[in-house]
Amino acid sequence: MSLSRPDGPHCWWHLPRQNRQAGGNSCILPSTRDVLHLYDRHRKTPAASLKKTMSNPASPPESPPPLWRRIPALMANELRPDEFLWLLSPLHHQPLLTSRRATMIVNRTRFIAFLFAVLTPLWSVVDYMVFPATLWLSLAVLRLMACAAFIALVRLYKPDGSLPDAYRALGILFLIPTAFYLASHQVLTAFNLSGLSAAIAAGYAFLPFVLLAGLAIFPLSLAENLILASPVLVSQGLAGALNWTTLDWPSFVGAFWLLALLTGVSALAGMSQLAFMVALVRQAVRDPLTGVFARRSGEELLNLQFTLSQRSDTPLSLAFIDLDHFKTINDRFGHEAGDQALVQAAQAITRSLRSGDILIRWGGEEFLLLMPNTDIRQADIALARLRQSGLGNRPDGEEMTASIGVAERLQEAATDPHYLIEVADHRMYLAKKRGRNLVVSDG
Repeated sequence: MSLSRPDGPHCWWHLPRQNRQAGGNSCILPSTRDVLHLYDRHRKTPAASLKKTMSNPASPPESPPPLWRRIPALMANELRPDEFLWLLSPLHHQPLLTSRRATMIVNRTRFIAFLFAVLTPLWSVVDYMVFPATLWLSLAVLRLMACAAFIALVRLYKPDGSLPDAYRALGILFLIPTAFYLASHQVLTAFNLSGLSAAIAAGYAFLPFVLLAGLAIFPLSLAENLILASPVLVSQGLAGALNWTTLDWPSFVGAFWLLALLTGVSALAGMSQLAFMVALVRQAVRDPLTGVFARRSGEELLNLQFTLSQRSDTPLSLAFIDLDHFKTINDRFGHEAGDQALVQAAQAITRSLRSGDILIRWGGEEFLLLMPNTDIRQADIALARLRQSGLGNRPDGEEMTASIGVAERLQEAATDPHYLIEVADHRMYLAKKRGRNLVVSDG
């Protein structure tokens, strides 16, 4: 039995030529083998090119994407596509990620500095046992200076969430051993050592390797790793240049290659830590129901924005938003309907946000809206636009409304972010008492 549909690019099934009727304009019904042949061929074809392949079976399949495009798929469950660029540079990191990363970097820097402050002078005991007195004394002075610098680093730098401070602390941590390495290298080359003394002296050459390996414990991007590793690589090259005439070139090249390899491994380890941290922060900072910032992460953002506002002496407005008569939704329609109403309200507020505004679910049906660089008049305008666009509908079809209290840092002369919340909360209750569905920015 044949079909009256013509053979060609519009035929229902493009079968192998030997399965078509010879000399006719019709197609035979496909056999089971033909169906399996077509299924197997199209199953391996990307969905985007399936239509093209069906219309032109003779065209070759599209080539697979290059390797660098397939790498993100290996971490599909950890990072989103837009987050992979964060592993290369910190320029587009979110403020909360930046703050937590800076705190972790400073904490680990202080811990390593403390260990070095203890271990560096203790090694003088070994030096005393194997080196001449004059060499030991010179190295002991260098060790005491390095120890004092490490102690100063521990005492002067505290974790405050500032990334520039974290960079400075990390840079100083690597600068101290680098300077000690260059100075000790010059001191050691002035002595003709042999036996055990020469073996211990050779151990000083491993200090750059220890420094580069230490980068692996920090959650750093690729650019940050390369910038921090470059002084160590430069110092290694400088140490070779200072002994140009007596330099053992095979040994020097091998050591430099090993340093470069350690730099690459440390960079991969740091980027892996950063990727893990990005995924954890994203999962921890968001409210699972509404998708806006959760209270704990919101408190960190509030403290961060308040500190930035104080440093730059710029306004910071805060709106306390409470959905009106929300309890009746749960009582009359159930908690599932209440959850849907919360999601709709959060989405409506999010659509009205300006660039830089931050929405936080504070608890239940309460939201905080942070508006940096916004005075009280600008905040009133933004909230009027929000009320005009609406907050969605209640399950019974009525419009969802909210009572809103607003406070601004400069106007209230607030010295503490919690005081700003208290003022906005008080004004929100004034809006409730005055009939709800209001914005109160004074009183």
